[in-house]
Amino acid sequence: MDRLKGKRALITGGTSGIGLETARHFRDEGARLIVTGVGNLETARKELGAEISVVSSDAGNPSAQRDLALSIQQKFGTLDILVLNAGIVEMRPLEKWDEAGLDRSFNINFKGPFFLIQALLPLLANPASVVVTGSINAHIGMPNSSVYSASKAAMLSLVKTLSGELISRGVRVNAVSPGPIDTPLYDRLGMPKNSQAALDFTQQIPARRFGNASEIAQAAVFLASDEAAFTVGSELVIDGGMSTL
Repeated sequence: MDRLKGKRALITGGTSGIGLETARHFRDEGARLIVTGVGNLETARKELGAEISVVSSDAGNPSAQRDLALSIQQKFGTLDILVLNAGIVEMRPLEKWDEAGLDRSFNINFKGPFFLIQALLPLLANPASVVVTGSINAHIGMPNSSVYSASKAAMLSLVKTLSGELISRGVRVNAVSPGPIDTPLYDRLGMPKNSQAALDFTQQIPARRFGNASEIAQAAVFLASDEAAFTVGSELVIDGGMSTL
């Protein structure tokens, strides 16, 4: 349980769901950790313990990324691991989208993470690992997911391009792309656990179940660890086979 022992890590969007579970795994693997979010801050502090810093930060605001980088520099000096997990999932049919809604999704899912990497670049150690939370929606044509899917596709493209650009600095960039994962997200999408809608949805998944957040967190630990030293520009798809259909 010490694969990340002594490594300094930042997880964005780490106060709920996949991000919080990833923070638990990182903590248990020995990482020194800062977690960001915009909600559930006190709950995350209680669950993660006093040794983990939980701070409020708006993932879609470029100036907030610079402020966050300054905080990281003051606390850690340098950073070994960056997990870009903060994101928003908003589903609408094409005719219901407006410019403000599109900008909000892209600001949180792409623009903010892009400028956070830029702001943290001088602080990234050699070697360092960047882990991006992608989505299988970037690969499948799910109705009503046009903007969300496009924003995640943009991040997966960034994984490829920055892998080539940053590897000479010792920075590895990889992605974990979840499929349907049992988190509070599906309650907000009108598909609570054990509802008929959720049960019907599982029939579209070859594994016939939702994944759990721990399965994604374990993949993030691997990509962040020295075990993945030769893993560069890769995407681990964890979706119960859904994207193979």
